[in-house]
Amino acid sequence: MVRLRLKRHGRKQRMTYRIVAIDAKSRREGKVTREVGFFNPRREETQLDILAIAALCESGAKLTKTVRDILGRAKLPQRIRTES
Repeated sequence: MVRLRLKRHGRKQRMTYRIVAIDAKSRREGKVTREVGFFNPRREETQLDILAIAALCESGAKLTKTVRDILGRAKLPQRIRTES
């Protein structure tokens, strides 16, 4: 099963996150299937590939709670956020 979740990047106290599609059994820093977005919590910047996220959700990918919250703040359609 594929999950959309955050992958940590950057150094201590300066982290950023990438939103990635990854196998659910893999660890956080494991091999990524596809990168679909970027999130910077310090500046509240979010960059999303909406078409890729929608395609992954339609094919059965699950969202973690944190990613679901980020997509909600980005005002993505509710159907994408609830398909998991």
